[in-house]
Amino acid sequence: MLRLSKKLLFAIEAVVDIAYHAGSGPVRSTDVSRRQGIPRRYLEQVLQQLVHHGILAGQRGPKGGYRLARERRRITVGEIIRIVRKLEGTIDPASEPDGSEIGVKVVRPIWIDMQREMMQRLDNLTIEQLCARARDSGIMSEAKNVPDFTI
Repeated sequence: MLRLSKKLLFAIEAVVDIAYHAGSGPVRSTDVSRRQGIPRRYLEQVLQQLVHHGILAGQRGPKGGYRLARERRRITVGEIIRIVRKLEGTIDPASEPDGSEIGVKVVRPIWIDMQREMMQRLDNLTIEQLCARARDSGIMSEAKNVPDFTI
């Protein structure tokens, strides 16, 4: 079942935040936590899983943090949803074989079709598009505020 859990919302927000605020270096989890209001301890767990699944790349050390593992246009919201759903381990009640005849033959197929259509839309929604929405909404990117000391 496609439902918006806190973990799923945090994962999508974190990836968009990292993509949107990335400058020349990685984005620190403390900055993502501050901007998005996600508890840092909880956020780190989500970020590590996104690194493990190839959405983000982590960099350790004092100048460490996270950056996208691929281009913004190659990461979709649908991909993030599938990763988080797998981590949550929740079973979709619509896919269970037990139930009433009307439920199994009439109601559940409608729900399954709706979920399939929604996932197709989310598979076509890229992080690049969400960053464009953030820009169009007037959200300032902290990457633009990074001083440039080149001569």
